[in-house]
Amino acid sequence: MTSHIKTTHTFNFPRELVFKALTESEHLKNWWGPKGWTFEVSKADFRPGGIFHYSQKPADGEVMWVKFVYSEIIAPEKIVYSSFFSDEEGNAVRAPFAPNWPIEILNTITLTEDEGKTTLTMIVNPVSPTEEEYKTFVDSKEMAQEGYSGTYAQLDEYLTKI
Repeated sequence: MTSHIKTTHTFNFPRELVFKALTESEHLKNWWGPKGWTFEVSKADFRPGGIFHYSQKPADGEVMWVKFVYSEIIAPEKIVYSSFFSDEEGNAVRAPFAPNWPIEILNTITLTEDEGKTTLTMIVNPVSPTEEEYKTFVDSKEMAQEGYSGTYAQLDEYLTKI
């Protein structure tokens, strides 16, 4: 069993545009996250060492905070960042939906373009998980992939509007 989650999605749009939608908060706020949730950007600094800190809230639930810390950005082909659930100040906290979800996740996004279409590949790895966290991560693979697919479908729809 592999320790990572890998998803791919092909967009009928050029790589530059897909990269912009992934790295500019005025675009991200229009498609990122679960459908029907409210999304607020607290801080957006898209550069190596920079952070993206946001909140998301389901219609019938509590607000959740998430923080990304970027380690590598190569426009328009690669984005590497750590993500973790956080409090409003940006301190790492346990995931509200699963107490054994790994504290930190490393996300690597690569974008390749072929004849005007862009293929996004995302590899998600837990960082230094405990045995229990690793099991929770592996057990949630299918759910996570469905979540990413839904998010990419929202991005597809959004890209037709910009």
